[in-house]
Amino acid sequence: MKRKKWLSAFGLSSLLLTTILSGCGNEENSSSGKTEIVLSGWGGNPTEQKLLNEVLADFEKEHPHIDVKLNTISDQYMDVLKTRLIGGTAADVFYLDAFEAPALIETGAVEPLNKYVTEDFDLDDFEKPMLDAFKNDEELYGLPKDYSTLALFYNKKMFKEAGIKEPPKTWEEMEKIAIKLTDHEKQVYGLGMLPQIERMYYMAESRGGEVITDGRATFADDKVVDAIQPVVDMHVKDKTAASPSEVGAGQSAGEMFGRGKAAMVMEGNWNIPFLEDTFPDLDYGTAELPTVNGKKGTMSFTVGYAMNAESEHKKESWELIQYLTGKEGMEKWTSKGFALPTRKSVAAELGYDSDELRGSLVSGAEYATVWQDGPTLPIVMNNFNNQFLSAYLGDRPLKEALKDAEKQANREIKVTE
Repeated sequence: MKRKKWLSAFGLSSLLLTTILSGCGNEENSSSGKTEIVLSGWGGNPTEQKLLNEVLADFEKEHPHIDVKLNTISDQYMDVLKTRLIGGTAADVFYLDAFEAPALIETGAVEPLNKYVTEDFDLDDFEKPMLDAFKNDEELYGLPKDYSTLALFYNKKMFKEAGIKEPPKTWEEMEKIAIKLTDHEKQVYGLGMLPQIERMYYMAESRGGEVITDGRATFADDKVVDAIQPVVDMHVKDKTAASPSEVGAGQSAGEMFGRGKAAMVMEGNWNIPFLEDTFPDLDYGTAELPTVNGKKGTMSFTVGYAMNAESEHKKESWELIQYLTGKEGMEKWTSKGFALPTRKSVAAELGYDSDELRGSLVSGAEYATVWQDGPTLPIVMNNFNNQFLSAYLGDRPLKEALKDAEKQANREIKVTE
């Protein structure tokens, strides 16, 4: 898709909006002889922000000819980024979520990176699913800076009191354990789970069905329905699973788990620092997610650094990306454990691959399903989640709910073509 077509599709109003936005362009500082490049990303917690600033300061020391200006977009990140790309005011380098990557790459706004990558950069060191998330026809459009998979968090005290010696290895084992650990009088459930496709995409396709086929929603296929029916059954029939909102924990499975309202949850690396800060006395462990239909599976959520195709300083922009996703920059960025390094060597250097809590998350990286499936995934996600909830609550049969969701998703996809 050409930039002109994207301009038309995105709308004239967005283009006009850029004229009143403060510019995020860059310029060469003639007095210092340095080149300024802009890096855009979303905000993190104070520790993460401090870490990033330290990494950027280290980069500038090693690259004295470059100044990096960090531009934080605190709200509606992708909308703001797209508007700035259209108006020519976007940063040279920017965060790009794998979920959003396919659609943005199609616009031509993202610079292809193959020509910049040299052999000594060691692409083989990256976890393959995360690297592949930023490829299109073998061309690389971004480099993954960090990621998280999902692991099974389990309450050791509850397991011990129920006489359960180890976490479940299969979904069937988990169903049985969940029955033992559920106590409706205390409003405690065996499994806490967010009923969303982004948490069970790997499961939905475990029987050979596809959620999306050639850009069209196909999740009403019997193979997909059969694959995720157990999620509904645990909630409706067995009553051993619940969502956080049902126990007053909002949308946070981590809070549900920390408050002792769920004996098990399927969460990511972000849950570890949250539990350490909010529930420091909680005795818990992690394990790889139970197998589904005899297969290992998990989800992975990753973010990469991408280069603006219209940057006037591509050489310097690549130097920044190369440093941030190189071993030195990545090790510092992930050293506090808020995110997992996408380089296997860095995970080993930091000890995450053998860590008592993070080891399970790292182990899942090689077989993870990245939360990404083409440019139509946002439409598919919204329609799936809207109707799946009615089935999860027991209001409608799952097959019926997903048929309606699939039809609506494909109607919306057709309109965007």
